[in-house]
Amino acid sequence: MTNPSNDTERLERDGLQVAAELAAFIEQDVLPGTQVSAEAFWAGLSALAHDLGPKNRALLEKREAIQGQIDAWHVENRGAAHDRDAYKAFLEEIGYIVPEKGDFSVETSNIDPEIADVPGPQLVVPVTNARFVLNAANARWGSFYDGLYGTDAMGPVPSGGFDDGRGARVVARAAVFLDETFPLSGTSHVKATAYLVEDGTLKVDGSTLKTPETFVGYTGAADAPTSVLLRNNGLHVELVFDRSHPIGKTTPSGLADVRLESAMSAIVDCEDSVACVDAEEKTQAYRNWLGLMKGDLEETFEKGGKPMTRRLNEDRSFTAPDGADMSLKGRALLLVRNVGHLMTNPAILTRDGAEIFEGLMDAMITVLIAKHDLLKADGMRNSVAGSVYVVKPKMHGPEEVAFADTIFSHVEAALGLPQYTVKLGIMDEERRTSVNLKECIRAAKHRVCFINTGFLDRTGDEIHTSMEAGPFSRKDFIKRKGWITAYENQNVDIGLECGLLGKAQIGKGMWAQPDSMAAMLEQKIEHPRAGATCAWVPSPTAATLHATHYHKVDVKAVQAKLAAGGRRAYVDALLDIPLAAYRKWTKAQIRREVENNAQGILGYVVRWIDQGVGCSKVPDINDVGLMEDRATCRISAQHIANWLHHDVVNRQEVSEIMQQMAEVVDRQNAGDPAYQPMAPAFDGIAYKAACDLVFEGRVQPSGYTEPVLHRRRLELKAQ
Repeated sequence: MTNPSNDTERLERDGLQVAAELAAFIEQDVLPGTQVSAEAFWAGLSALAHDLGPKNRALLEKREAIQGQIDAWHVENRGAAHDRDAYKAFLEEIGYIVPEKGDFSVETSNIDPEIADVPGPQLVVPVTNARFVLNAANARWGSFYDGLYGTDAMGPVPSGGFDDGRGARVVARAAVFLDETFPLSGTSHVKATAYLVEDGTLKVDGSTLKTPETFVGYTGAADAPTSVLLRNNGLHVELVFDRSHPIGKTTPSGLADVRLESAMSAIVDCEDSVACVDAEEKTQAYRNWLGLMKGDLEETFEKGGKPMTRRLNEDRSFTAPDGADMSLKGRALLLVRNVGHLMTNPAILTRDGAEIFEGLMDAMITVLIAKHDLLKADGMRNSVAGSVYVVKPKMHGPEEVAFADTIFSHVEAALGLPQYTVKLGIMDEERRTSVNLKECIRAAKHRVCFINTGFLDRTGDEIHTSMEAGPFSRKDFIKRKGWITAYENQNVDIGLECGLLGKAQIGKGMWAQPDSMAAMLEQKIEHPRAGATCAWVPSPTAATLHATHYHKVDVKAVQAKLAAGGRRAYVDALLDIPLAAYRKWTKAQIRREVENNAQGILGYVVRWIDQGVGCSKVPDINDVGLMEDRATCRISAQHIANWLHHDVVNRQEVSEIMQQMAEVVDRQNAGDPAYQPMAPAFDGIAYKAACDLVFEGRVQPSGYTEPVLHRRRLELKAQ
């Protein structure tokens, strides 16, 4: 994009034209205390923009050139049976698939234990929402009682006052979890009347734990502890005692709550879950990240008619079994997700008047901000190992990963940091990365701290990459095709093969139904069973409930077994394109599929454009709340674009459905005073943006939604 607002006040900084509010924020709020001068910072950012910007642009041009070659191959072979071997040979010939070299192990160092040693839930939270960010950071600890009582984990949530019967069932279920995870030798947690510490050993009504080493600490007096700290598979569980508490006074031991160590890490997101199109919005994002790194972020809001102020939790103090003092972190380890290589942003202009590549700007500013944490010797620290964790999404193949490595080497030098201070999280969500994953990891072997599958973006890229091959299956059926299992398995296999065990996270994707915790408890245990050391959840409560899965599954043992068994999936299986095998759909089935896609797009885009909400719970066509972000929007838009291109539906039919679904979305948002209806005029910017994503979807770079969304939101803000 090269459409900066003409009325933006700008200041010249070493050949850059910087929006005045961003320049002031960096110089007045960020730089003091970092040991980096303003001159050094702007010189470093200017060199980054001007020296590496052309390389960034060339990589994007290469993406488009390769896509053009793939399109031409599919057009030439359209109508013939898919020849996987010929297709693979063609992809190798054009450099889409690169040769896989010999074995190696990553050389990442100075990794915090939350990433290297302890499997557990991971949150992803939009950086622009201070309240959400604080909730995510503080989700390191969560109430198991609250998670069971306040969700559908134990049936429908009661309305009105406290339900004593449900409360009793919650206590009983938590006690069963304790008996399964921390069994006692002569009694059970259900019947226990007193917990005490005697000669460094936990005694429960005279019984001891069958695994005494799982007792690791307590608070209060040894003969009447106020809490007892247990540990299993690296995760802590705290039993809280208070006989005056409404729950504690009903239990024989006074057990008032069971607190689980929950979100071990959280990704503070500058990308898919936010809407940041200019200096104003980028400054807001960076300001919240600064508050997290300094430790002084606060947010005051009203709850129940009373003002509340939320701030970061302090670390937690306990007494070890031997009487020594010990402490545990009170907050999740925070990673920051920068944007990918594609987008530019008008917050800063280069010497030729072009917008800066946003990923370059993110890299320099988010790492600068993280220096506030790196320079702390004590107190509220994020990384005690001295690292900055940056997740980099939407990279296509090893060359683009190597470019990210080059970016961060430049940033480190400019900011006076040792090389490889910045650790890199690689999102395995584009097909050119999936089929070259081992070489992608090799390209950043000194930095890799994380690899993660992302089904929705991966599917969106699958559709766009093979747009000319033919019509794709309906979305629910795409999930059932063999390529997705191969994709998920290969990600774990290659991660273990490259030595990530004990050095980096191997992650799985999001549970997208925040109100369906019973289903999550039933299904998401498959992620640790698959060898994932982390998996994404949509809320702190979901993190607490998902944490129980990591007590039931020893992920390290699973990974050791998988590593011994060798690789289960190979590139060949990833090249089976999930096209529709039989096109015997009824008109009703086709319409229902397009309606579902259109409703999701509209419900998401109208909030993105009009309110700047980058991620939200959007009711689907059946009024089931689903987490929507640019990844879900991408797959829905690409799916309709594919069906339009192959005449499964026509433009008139889709236009009619878009208008009908806009009316549905209007009804679903009728209670929101900030909402601007799309019907009956259907001429608002948000509605036009949704239509652009569909009708222009085939020609969007890699099928991404960002170019349309940014252009349309800037248009709205300019009015």
